[in-house]
Amino acid sequence: MNTALKDEILEKCAVLDIPMVGVAPVERWNTPLFEPWVPEPFYPKHIFPEAHSVIVLGLPVSLPVIETTPSIYYHELYRTINSLLDQYGYRLSNFLNQKGYPSVFVPRDGYGDIDVLINNPVAFFSHKHAAFLAGLGSFGVNNTLLTKEYGPRVRFTSIFTAAELPPDPLLEEDLCIRCMDCVRQCPVGAIDEKDYPDGLIRKDLCARYSKKLCDRYISPCGVCIKVCPVGEDRVLYGREDVSVYGDKGKDSELQDAWGHVRGYGGK
Repeated sequence: MNTALKDEILEKCAVLDIPMVGVAPVERWNTPLFEPWVPEPFYPKHIFPEAHSVIVLGLPVSLPVIETTPSIYYHELYRTINSLLDQYGYRLSNFLNQKGYPSVFVPRDGYGDIDVLINNPVAFFSHKHAAFLAGLGSFGVNNTLLTKEYGPRVRFTSIFTAAELPPDPLLEEDLCIRCMDCVRQCPVGAIDEKDYPDGLIRKDLCARYSKKLCDRYISPCGVCIKVCPVGEDRVLYGREDVSVYGDKGKDSELQDAWGHVRGYGGK
């Protein structure tokens, strides 16, 4: 295991202000940890046969911005984070290539547009499963990966590399508290009350709603990650009481702010 190289990677990520980094050996995909599991064609080794390790990068979605969703504000933040993830993934994979370790990054989404997802709501690689196997979080009822720092308000990308890096341990703690806020507040009823993976999100409903928001320039939806009470970011912003998202007038100052943002920039 190349510990020195991993230290270089972590240092480089710190310089780039990447707050979440995890490493998983490709062998972790071979042992299903629950059913249904990731199909073999979606394993890193199947996509990039040279891979020995998967490096997962995570960037937070700012809570005060996603609180305005659906809005042009969150729409633009989403695009910004996606762009940064692609840039950081490219830069880190290129850094490893220059070190002599064949490496490629995976685009943060891996699909053309929302119309593609309506017909086939699956990308060619799952970053959330990679983040899970890299020890960055656990799955929630809303099918997203929950992290201690930001709850589900994180976007991920992955780098496949031939370098054999020391892996990070899986997170043993289950972060989801089964509050069911994501189930109750999903605008299209796409989330099942069962724990993931027994309860799978209705991706078709989610995609069709995202298409409507896309036509209004205010996609994606993001409600299920907005209302999730998990995450240290809630303490930072003083948002421990998530009932404000469901009760109009609970906090008129916040409601007025969100209403103002939602009223401009989209259709």
